[in-house]
Amino acid sequence: MGGLVQQQDFDAQAPWLSALRNAGLQAFEKQGFPTARTEAWKYTKPRALNVDDYVLSVAGGKTEKEEIPFDCYSFYFNNGVFDGNVPELPDGVEVMSLAQAAQTDFAQDYLGQAADVADKPFAALNQYYLSSGVCVHILPFVQLDKPLLFINHTLAGETNLLMNLRNLIVVENGAQAELVEYFHYTGTVKSRYLTNIVNEVFLAPDSVLKHYKVQAEAFKAGHIALTAVNAEKNAFYKSLTLQTGADIARNETHVKLLSEQAGAEVDAAYQMNGWATIDTTTDIEHLAPCTHSEQLVKGVVGGEAKGVFQGKIHIAPHAVKTEGRQLHKALLLSDKAEVDAKPELEIFADDVKCSHGAASGELDEEQLFYMQSRGIGRETAKQILIDAYLEELIAKVEDENIRKWIKLKIKTDNL
Repeated sequence: MGGLVQQQDFDAQAPWLSALRNAGLQAFEKQGFPTARTEAWKYTKPRALNVDDYVLSVAGGKTEKEEIPFDCYSFYFNNGVFDGNVPELPDGVEVMSLAQAAQTDFAQDYLGQAADVADKPFAALNQYYLSSGVCVHILPFVQLDKPLLFINHTLAGETNLLMNLRNLIVVENGAQAELVEYFHYTGTVKSRYLTNIVNEVFLAPDSVLKHYKVQAEAFKAGHIALTAVNAEKNAFYKSLTLQTGADIARNETHVKLLSEQAGAEVDAAYQMNGWATIDTTTDIEHLAPCTHSEQLVKGVVGGEAKGVFQGKIHIAPHAVKTEGRQLHKALLLSDKAEVDAKPELEIFADDVKCSHGAASGELDEEQLFYMQSRGIGRETAKQILIDAYLEELIAKVEDENIRKWIKLKIKTDNL
């Protein structure tokens, strides 16, 4: 990525934070920038991101207060920088900026503990630039009455911004919460910038986090995200990611099920046209007996775009009576659209139930003809079929208001 920009310092940088950043720098320099020969990146080929004209974003842009059609606790990030405004929160929910959290022993106990940067170059880069983001701490047995919403807005201009965000979410024993991430921009559709996000999530025993994400970046932007989750006994992590924008986008989810009865449901949908590449990568590690996971990923690919799915289920030697299921499906809407799928099972234990599968196809011409014969235009008919195809995923969002909002964000124009 050309020469690294000098990272910024917190007001009073603690020695442990300096060590954490230096470890990130060393990991990035050891790995180098990923290429087509890097196994984890061979389908995505992020050469368009390997340039030396990015400028590190150190100041937020103008806040865009888009109307959100559901009640929530809103936090705004402008050009990759948290604006510092914390809404009034219920008892038992603590939120502070990453800069504030870094001055506490609490952050020291968690930062860098879930996200392994040894084989993740962008996460290593994020760790070196560690400065902006939020720390969320939900105390034992608290059940949030409405979701936390992170609104990430990029004011795209002439400068090609490099934005690094690190969010820390800790959900204590028996607590439950919903988190929604939303990435959008204003400016020209061909604006170029790179958003690099790492979320570290820690779920204590019997806790639940439902995590929804909508990514709608600019046509020429890059979006690289890693969510690393550590789930303890009987904890449950549920996520749904919708990706509809960017030139190159990669959403990676790495879940470690550390104790018995821990579970995860990791779902995703992606839509793109033009020459975009959207990559959904998952790694679910079953590290204890009686753990369970499910994954459903669906893609809609038009033009000369490319969809990538890499999904791994790992069963440790002692993780007996484990269940893991994974399925990827894709709709190809043109002759030049492409999908690469790499489902993997690594099973080192007996008495487990695991399955994986991948399939791709085209829209049903008979169904299109049937609708057209009844006066429905072809483009409208295509959109109806695409909406129906994605409904299986969207219906899994339990909150009705969030579900309706995600439906509004699905883009089927010109696919």
